[in-house]
Amino acid sequence: MNASANYKGPAFLSYGFRPFFFSAAIFAGIAVPIWVMINSGRVGVEWHDVSRYWHIHEMVFGFLPCVIAGFLLTAMPNWTERPPVRDKPLLGLLLLWLAGRLVMALPGFPPLVGALVDGAFLVVLAGIVWWEIVAGKAWDRSPIGVLISLYAVGNLLFHARFLDDAATNVAERLALALLMVLLALIGGRITPSFTEDFLEEAKLSQRPAAFGPLDGISILLLVIGGVAWIIQPQAIVTGWLLAGAGVTHLVRLMRWYGWLTWREPLVLILHVGYGWLAMSMLILGIAILGVGLYPEDAIHALTTGAVGAMTLAVMTRASLGHTGRPKHAGTMTVMIYVLVNLGAVFRVFGPSFSLPITMMLGLAALCWSGAYILFAVGYGPMLFANSLDEE
Repeated sequence: MNASANYKGPAFLSYGFRPFFFSAAIFAGIAVPIWVMINSGRVGVEWHDVSRYWHIHEMVFGFLPCVIAGFLLTAMPNWTERPPVRDKPLLGLLLLWLAGRLVMALPGFPPLVGALVDGAFLVVLAGIVWWEIVAGKAWDRSPIGVLISLYAVGNLLFHARFLDDAATNVAERLALALLMVLLALIGGRITPSFTEDFLEEAKLSQRPAAFGPLDGISILLLVIGGVAWIIQPQAIVTGWLLAGAGVTHLVRLMRWYGWLTWREPLVLILHVGYGWLAMSMLILGIAILGVGLYPEDAIHALTTGAVGAMTLAVMTRASLGHTGRPKHAGTMTVMIYVLVNLGAVFRVFGPSFSLPITMMLGLAALCWSGAYILFAVGYGPMLFANSLDEE
């Protein structure tokens, strides 16, 4: 995608995916290993409650919104046929996100200041999304605006509970449930779409099933199950709803012929990521019912598995396509996908293999964060440079 002929600013600020994908990768590459070292006692700090709340907040409300911002700010011009947010406004939004990371990490900032500064980013992002939807009359994208707005509310609720010395569990479940719905909506749109393009180019006769009743039922079950999980996380009905949602989403995934995309990992990884999403619902549901893994394992199936695979799938594809490069996964990109999935496997199933907790966390962090560092190193140069079709 051209950054448009009349744009004369830095290439890095020409589209949202450039600064936000790079920043998210750097952050994911350092934040998780730091937390593992803190959690193991190898690094001692006296600021914030880093053992749990900092880690949860910074992954759910720090890292993820950065990736989401990069995706939305790049996709919205296609949705609305309006110019992208770029240059100084884009830089200002990036600095606001960075300010949130600093006030949440560095000592000396009162918790209220941290809450206001960090909470502002998602509020502003939601405002931008709604502005673009209204200005571009892209009303079909309103569900995305609603989800981002609720995500902002979840972050503010997290801070409010933390300031009140109360448990943040409800805010965490709200954000994670919204995340599942967001991945189901976006993943359910781009995965079959890109798969169809690949199958057509490969001259294969199969095509992903069009959106139908099963897709609607799977999303409805997820929404109902997600609401039930927020309100009554241990209820039997919640377990059955989430397990049912997981099964329907697995069936939904199978109707997209993902196994035929093995020749192009750039497409296959989308199916892998959606598979992690469906499995996270199923694992969480049966865990609530007292079977299989623990709820914490299901949450990490969502965060390290689905989020890890889907974010890197989108980050790599968008970075290649929007900088004028062929949409093909080379050796480095395949290694990124392998590492992030290995990290998820170690984190989700490591306890079942009776691995020592320190070893399990270390291996998971090494692989998962290593995938993002590799993205930053390998894709960073193209994110800072002009697109090939602009040279």
